[in-house]
Amino acid sequence: MKVVNITKEKTVQNFSTPYIIAEIGANHNGDMQLAKKMIDAAVECGCDAVKFQSWTPDSIVSKEEYDRNQRYNDSAKKHFGSLREMVDKYYLRTEQHYDLESYCRQKNIDFCSTPFTNREVDLLEDLHVPFYKIASMDINNYDFLAYVAQKGKPVILSTGMSTLGEIETAIKVVNNAGNDDIVLLHCISIYPPLYEDIHLNNITMLQQTFGYPVGFSDHTIGYSIPLASVALGSCVIEKHFTLDKDLPGWDHEISANPEEMKIICQESHNIVKSLGNFKRTVSSAEIAKKDKFRRSAVAKIEINAGHIVSVNDLDFKRPGTGIQPEEIKYLIGRKVKSGIPEGELIKWEHFE
Repeated sequence: MKVVNITKEKTVQNFSTPYIIAEIGANHNGDMQLAKKMIDAAVECGCDAVKFQSWTPDSIVSKEEYDRNQRYNDSAKKHFGSLREMVDKYYLRTEQHYDLESYCRQKNIDFCSTPFTNREVDLLEDLHVPFYKIASMDINNYDFLAYVAQKGKPVILSTGMSTLGEIETAIKVVNNAGNDDIVLLHCISIYPPLYEDIHLNNITMLQQTFGYPVGFSDHTIGYSIPLASVALGSCVIEKHFTLDKDLPGWDHEISANPEEMKIICQESHNIVKSLGNFKRTVSSAEIAKKDKFRRSAVAKIEINAGHIVSVNDLDFKRPGTGIQPEEIKYLIGRKVKSGIPEGELIKWEHFE
């Protein structure tokens, strides 16, 4: 089973305790005080890392796309102005990267970010990020994947919108760049997806098809689906994070709030502990329950000395300290040497 050292202190493999990433993304809304409050909350929840997104107004959106999105029609007031105005407000400046990485070090939580150009990869390399998370949109951006892979750090690759062939090719690009430290994330790039479109069984399929650790990049509302993914072996959980789902911005509404994120962190650990192994195991505590909860033979009626026991003479009730139900064949046809009152546990010494 492939093991990836995702950080110096943390290894991941299928069915290991999941490495939980609070995806802040652009939910800081351009406010560094809000970003730091979110980092504090992620620490309190028990997350392993906070993740941002490293892009600029020129990184991922073309002029044509900006021109097409001049005004948001949003009655809920989650958006404002044009796409360009929102990007200008929400993108993370270079100096803010350094400020947030330093703050994360103080708070003992891993800082990471998704880059979208080589320039941003270089920035994150200077910040000594432990790994690179590649967004689903870049799974077929092969030159970019190779550039990231050559940094020699683990690559966490989201697979939203991708065919198996595209995933296979992306893995080969990373491998050919000399990097075999890959974690795949099952991902549905809809915010939020319909339940019937999630296909959590793809986690098992990806594990078996490619042999790499597989996690889950979640865009559902709530915490039930990421927790379900842990039972299938997800070793990384990436979940959008917010302090308030009603804040303006792109992703707050589908993000986990601190209460939900704390449940994900705590319960995912409990799920991993509870999975155990494929060997049938009965604990000593459970074995001790046998005497209390199983049944023993009792006299259904008063049985006199000299009587030959038949099935109609017997009942089986708690506790399980006497003659067990599976031993009934050794009772039938035997002669009683001393009387047995109705309802009393039958013992071997009652017989000749």
